[in-house]
Amino acid sequence: MSHRYNILLFDGFSNHCLANMVEPLRAANSLSQQTLYVWRFCSLDGKPVQSSSGLVVTPHGALHDHSGDVLAVMPSYGYLSLDTRATTRALLGAARAHPQVAGLDTGSWLLARAGLLDDHRATIHWDELSRFEEAFPAVDVVQERFVIDGNRLTCSGAMAAFDLASALIRRDHGPLLSMEVAHLLMSRNAVDPYALPLKSEDTLVNRALAVMQGNVETPLTITDVARKIGCSQKKIEMRVQAELRTTPQALYRRLRLTMARKLAEETEQSIAEIASRCGYENASAMTRAFKAEFGRTPTAFRNGAPN
Repeated sequence: MSHRYNILLFDGFSNHCLANMVEPLRAANSLSQQTLYVWRFCSLDGKPVQSSSGLVVTPHGALHDHSGDVLAVMPSYGYLSLDTRATTRALLGAARAHPQVAGLDTGSWLLARAGLLDDHRATIHWDELSRFEEAFPAVDVVQERFVIDGNRLTCSGAMAAFDLASALIRRDHGPLLSMEVAHLLMSRNAVDPYALPLKSEDTLVNRALAVMQGNVETPLTITDVARKIGCSQKKIEMRVQAELRTTPQALYRRLRLTMARKLAEETEQSIAEIASRCGYENASAMTRAFKAEFGRTPTAFRNGAPN
């Protein structure tokens, strides 16, 4: 079932912030080959809005026409002029139609004015923290990049919107997909464009990932991976489970098959060549593992066949 986002834009919104919120959701759909997320843009009255850099967005409709799972409020610049009774009434009405409400950048201010952040931890663009804290004593104001407190989501600016979106993907669909989205949008390996320089927050898991990613064509046993990073296999198993909610074996397989998927999509190499490059003895073995992981064969994936 898809998570439905309605993104409320105002004149002066930051298209950088908008892209950093929406593109990770799009990437999650693309990588999973499923519609995990859908989103619609709206304005208070349904009329076009213009970003701070002149980008004009024609919304899908007015705020009151939409319901969904998450309402994301994005005013960015000029937010104080939007702090009106009409805005507050609109947000209170919309909050009843959305189980979760997010304030992106300075959107936290408008949510707080409507009382929607009372008794919740929240953040805002750090230039506005002091004023925000003074204006809304019922809000537990913190200086964080983003905050998820129950059904209230806030972030401190455009770059932090990416962090928030990544955290939501991790919450909804697990850390591996979130990590793959971050790789897709933020990094490329200059030596091998099909390598997977994925990174974890856990140093030991990161070291294990580096060894696995460096040994895709000729996979190691997990015992050998542990030996290379100087720890026990049990310790790796415990840390990978805690950090990524999977086993080292499943993680290693996912890395190899994700590389196979990229090669199937982006090159004309034969399935046999891809299998060899990803550490499989033959194409049949890789195809079985690939279908079990992604729901389709590499050939179907290459041809764009639906699930």
